Amino acid sequence: MKRKVSLDITSKDALIVTDIQKDFLPGGALPVPDGDMVIPVLNDYIKMFTEANAKIIASRDWHPPNHMSFVTQGGQWLPHCVQNREGAEFSPDLKLPKIVLVVSKATDPKKEAYSIFDGTELAERLKEEGIQRILIGGLAADYCVLNSVLDARKMGIETYVLADATKGLNVKPGDVDKAFETMTLRGAKLVTLEDFPEPEPLKGVESPEDVEGDTPLGKNDIKKKARMKAKGPYDRVRSERG
Repeated sequence: MKRKVSLDITSKDALIVTDIQKDFLPGGALPVPDGDMVIPVLNDYIKMFTEANAKIIASRDWHPPNHMSFVTQGGQWLPHCVQNREGAEFSPDLKLPKIVLVVSKATDPKKEAYSIFDGTELAERLKEEGIQRILIGGLAADYCVLNSVLDARKMGIETYVLADATKGLNVKPGDVDKAFETMTLRGAKLVTLEDFPEPEPLKGVESPEDVEGDTPLGKNDIKKKARMKAKGPYDRVRSERG
């Protein structure tokens, strides 16, 4: 069960946005069901981290055309996120800041690499920059997010999983729930936007309660609906554990 926590973001924190690439979104070569629903929520986290002057990292699958994981090479996946092709591009809806560390993984054609730490220099980079805690979300919960979290915990890094901004493939029924359970058993904590301080309201701006009558759906209402839809994985974990 997710425990209630209260988190303040500092410059010692790093946000890891995992594989928000076109091929993992609806219409892509290997789409994660409802994968696009995490993007508005991740954008809220990105804004929060930017305002706190905290580090933002975006991982991406960056496969060579002959990667061993592809069915064309005897692997289990359809070709996806091939280097320099459209499917490997980040979603245009993802609002990454100008200053962002992009980490490419799974670049060796002879090796599978789900974790952002596998075959990269990210661990050393985090240590050099004094990062003490990572918060991670994105796609897919049961593969790249899972393996990245497990590697982070092996290295002793304090790790939080953004449960409202993470979706999974669920190739086998129960894979996503099992992934969340495994991550928490290894010491990662599940959090949502509700665990962070509310932003200060803008002065001179009316609250929804102050406005009478029927009004068009505002941006905050749209974001709220997106967040609610994006909480699917956490909701399943919560119901399973009481």
